[in-house]
Amino acid sequence: MSTNAYNIAVIAGDGIGKEVMPEAVKVLEAVASKHDLDFKFDEKDWSCERYHKTGAMMPEDGLASIKEHDSILLGAVGFPGVPDHISLWGLLIPIRRDFNQYVNLRPVRLFEGMRCPLAGREPGEIDMLIVRENVEGEYSAIGGRQYEGTAQEMAVQQSIFTKKGTERIMRYAFEAAKQRDRKQVTSATKSNGIIHSMPYWDERFEAISAEYPDITTDKFHIDILTAHFVRNPHWFDVVVGSNLFGDILSDLGPAVTGTIGIAPGANINPEREFPSMFEPVHGSAPDIAGQGICNPIGEIWSAAMMLEHLGHKEAADDIVTAIETVIRDSNVKTPDMGGKANTRELGQAVVDNL
Repeated sequence: MSTNAYNIAVIAGDGIGKEVMPEAVKVLEAVASKHDLDFKFDEKDWSCERYHKTGAMMPEDGLASIKEHDSILLGAVGFPGVPDHISLWGLLIPIRRDFNQYVNLRPVRLFEGMRCPLAGREPGEIDMLIVRENVEGEYSAIGGRQYEGTAQEMAVQQSIFTKKGTERIMRYAFEAAKQRDRKQVTSATKSNGIIHSMPYWDERFEAISAEYPDITTDKFHIDILTAHFVRNPHWFDVVVGSNLFGDILSDLGPAVTGTIGIAPGANINPEREFPSMFEPVHGSAPDIAGQGICNPIGEIWSAAMMLEHLGHKEAADDIVTAIETVIRDSNVKTPDMGGKANTRELGQAVVDNL
């Protein structure tokens, strides 16, 4: 066995997660033989299907059972018949929070060979990193309902913005920008409409910016920022946002590059006290699940991000290069990319390029 042996929790989850995960595993096995790596894939059936059978998305000791794993590879969560707040708060969000995965990292690139929905955009023009705060902000569990079933019925949702939480995600964004050519950080805000939390976010951004005099900064309100993502995506390098704003932007970003099917994501615990989790942006896509036409590149690229996090950048770069080659030089493209290939064919094309 290789000295670079890793125990990976594999949670295919729901919908197309079950279809893209085998392709990512095949790619990891292919790159393992090339780079002297060894993976043990600990497959979990945690999903909405399990919820229907047992009443829980995962076992009570689920988190404890993977706490000592080296990493987590996730497919997708959510399927019709199980309300979204049950599926997410029963699986995805507990992993992120209990394992303190406070950085959600989502790269966005326009690849050569990808048909861009924005007129006149060329490969290389869109290349950004979206850094999303992942454990507090607007997605808190604090709140509730009162007077249910009456004319006075009300729902209250509390946002949480802490000094620790805002500053650590902003520092992560600035540190990421230091490693990139443009060295620029953009803050997503809405301080003209959200009177307490967003002015506080702006204050913390100004304070952290002062620690990085070599990094240029700007900020935009979320409404005009989404417009600029469409009209001027070349403006952006590293974009940092709260849980809600980062969630929105990290779907819009890959959409303007052609498809969210190729978009990867990482839920990172920078201190490495817990395993980090890697998942594609696209979700479970129940509308196309079971048809064998979903795009596996988002999952495969997420696996590459996992390898880089584990310290194997060369292996990760090999996977990304294979993805680049397939998109640029091959007609093997799934329908979301304008082609007719199926999931397995596209996954195999990446394996073959390794």
